[in-house]
Amino acid sequence: METSDFLVLGGGIIGISIARELKRRYADARVTVLEKEDTCGRHASGRNSGVLHAGFYYSPDSLKARLTRLGNRKLTEYCESRRIPLNRCGKLVVAADRSGHDQLKVLLDRAKTNGIEVHEVSDEAARRIEPRVKTFERALFSPTTSTVNPGQVMAAMTRDAVLEGVDIRCGVRYLSGGPKGVHTSAGGFTAGYLVNAAGLYADRIARGQGFSDRYRILPFKGLYLYSDEPIGAIRTNIYPVPDLKRPFLGVHFTVMADGHVKIGPTAIPALWREQYQGFDRFKSSEAFEVMRRTFGLVVSSRLDFLRLAAHELPKYFRRRMVTLAAGLADGVKAEHYRRWGQPGIRAQLVDIRKGMLEMDFVIQGDRQSMHVLNAVSPGFTCALPFAEYVCDQIALQLD
Repeated sequence: METSDFLVLGGGIIGISIARELKRRYADARVTVLEKEDTCGRHASGRNSGVLHAGFYYSPDSLKARLTRLGNRKLTEYCESRRIPLNRCGKLVVAADRSGHDQLKVLLDRAKTNGIEVHEVSDEAARRIEPRVKTFERALFSPTTSTVNPGQVMAAMTRDAVLEGVDIRCGVRYLSGGPKGVHTSAGGFTAGYLVNAAGLYADRIARGQGFSDRYRILPFKGLYLYSDEPIGAIRTNIYPVPDLKRPFLGVHFTVMADGHVKIGPTAIPALWREQYQGFDRFKSSEAFEVMRRTFGLVVSSRLDFLRLAAHELPKYFRRRMVTLAAGLADGVKAEHYRRWGQPGIRAQLVDIRKGMLEMDFVIQGDRQSMHVLNAVSPGFTCALPFAEYVCDQIALQLD
């Protein structure tokens, strides 16, 4: 049995950031990360959009609002210090018609409350920022939204973690166990304190240790279509006014770190937790669980899950995705969007007592373990201050 003072399950950006923060605070402690894949960041952390969000979408009383502004600044500084290219392209949020103005006002008010720089601009000013944009009379512009290659960020953070003394074990799959000891594909590990940052499987690990009784993870598949237009065809990210009752932001334009454009994503319930391609990683027990959970949401959800699913499913078709994007910008043609990118799976937490998707970050823990149950978007942006927050909660438990 190998022994660590802190044992972190999951080598995504959240797990790596927590491990680095623990090592910073407890310099003499042995901090070990167990990652089931052969490299870190193979799931959501390496497959996300790469957008560094500004933080004006989120309710001022939420953890997301509290951490996103700081996360944007900290991750921007980190990328600059490691010479990771950033595209400071900003973001326009547009309205299709007059009915969208009320939501723009809500977002602007949240920006002011959250201390985030956002400007209300006329449709003419919006077109000076992005000549192809479509909006009704006005829009919002976020100058601090930027994009980065998430794979480059993960690679840099993993290198830093190793240099800082974190022991990262890749190719080690968690099998079972409690807070003081776990069984893995590489044998047993004991821990003074266990941190569960296992993403899509965080709820299962947590339930085995007495947590996540009211929560389950429901996987949603996200796909983007990539444009073959030249760099500069779209200058800034373009988003529609979101439905703030849902955790999804709708089909939008993302200008990537290299200047090329993609549209998406889908937000369709996956049939099992890692349903990336075909029947790869298929697990019948997971498929049954996901279908049962989805049916339960259809029957009981206050969110009107059936309407949500009906809205999202057509996005699997390329022409539907392009049609939605064409509502945001001029000159959008299906022939420019023929290549799908690698799919990502969103580990979306569901409150099974309320029958609703959880909108904010969620962690649960005690003196022996801490469980990161919901760290979806903008989790990538928030990773550094989120890790500090988690470690603050661990410190309170250990005092």
